[in-house]
Amino acid sequence: MKKLLLALAAGAMALTATAAMAQDKLTLQLKWVTQAQFAGYIVAKAKGFYSDEKLDVTILPGGPNVAPEQVIAGGGADIIVDWMGGAAAARDKGVPLVNIAQPFKRSGLELICPKENNINSVADFKGKTLGVWFFGNEYPFFAWMNKEGLSTAEGGDVKVLQQSFDIQPMIQKQADCISVMTYNEYGQALDAGYGPDNLTIFNYTEMGNDLLEDGLYVMEPSLKDPAKVDAYTRFVKASMKGWQYALDNPDEAAQIVVDSDDTGAAELKHQRYMVGEVSKLVDAKDPALDMAAYERTIKALVDQKIISKAPEGAYTTVITDALK
Repeated sequence: MKKLLLALAAGAMALTATAAMAQDKLTLQLKWVTQAQFAGYIVAKAKGFYSDEKLDVTILPGGPNVAPEQVIAGGGADIIVDWMGGAAAARDKGVPLVNIAQPFKRSGLELICPKENNINSVADFKGKTLGVWFFGNEYPFFAWMNKEGLSTAEGGDVKVLQQSFDIQPMIQKQADCISVMTYNEYGQALDAGYGPDNLTIFNYTEMGNDLLEDGLYVMEPSLKDPAKVDAYTRFVKASMKGWQYALDNPDEAAQIVVDSDDTGAAELKHQRYMVGEVSKLVDAKDPALDMAAYERTIKALVDQKIISKAPEGAYTTVITDALK
């Protein structure tokens, strides 16, 4: 009997090992640090949605010194979360990135200005200092300024400050206006006593100046491999399930994000705020790329000369079509 039990145990272990080996490994590079901006992916991993799709997914946090386009180009990731401006600029320079899904349908980008700085409209920007993030996050701002006919060159209509990734440039009065994301730095501004009553807020989406933000990108050559395409399809399916779960269970999702942050920097209250704001931008039921938004984004990038021409093959509907 003892030999039989040992044999059964060995068999079970072998089956477990086989099942583990049957999982396809994928590495996802996030655009920024572990936070609820990426709750769908973090929740999908924690709740086993990737495992259910026979995927072994590693999620790599980003940061100020991490360029997702460079990571995937160097073979460090299979999929990246990126803004279309950054992905298109990288493709224009020879990194063949392809959008396979677009969970974020709306932009969370804003420019906020304390009312004491007497900025009430775009006409008041001249001579002012405007804070902007760089590293690929600057493209929507420059496209907006180009649309308004405002020069951002040295000695031009506005002075551009490369700001830090927080609201300190506004607190310390280094800039008249600063860039914020609705789901992150704007919450910090609220905590600091700012809000609609004492801020002039320029919301990129409301102005029609929004460029597509967090999408999923892969390297074009990998799409020639049917096995990879199948794995990407299962990844997007599980990720959207993760997004739906996160939006339906914001308290639990925020806690999962905090628990997943190895740095310990993620605070539960702020992550809960972030889930609530991100839910206004994500369509968990539709990962497909909106072509009108795509065309608007590409036109803005070409007009601003951020990319030399409208790209060909920069997106595919193969993945999202398979999920319909």
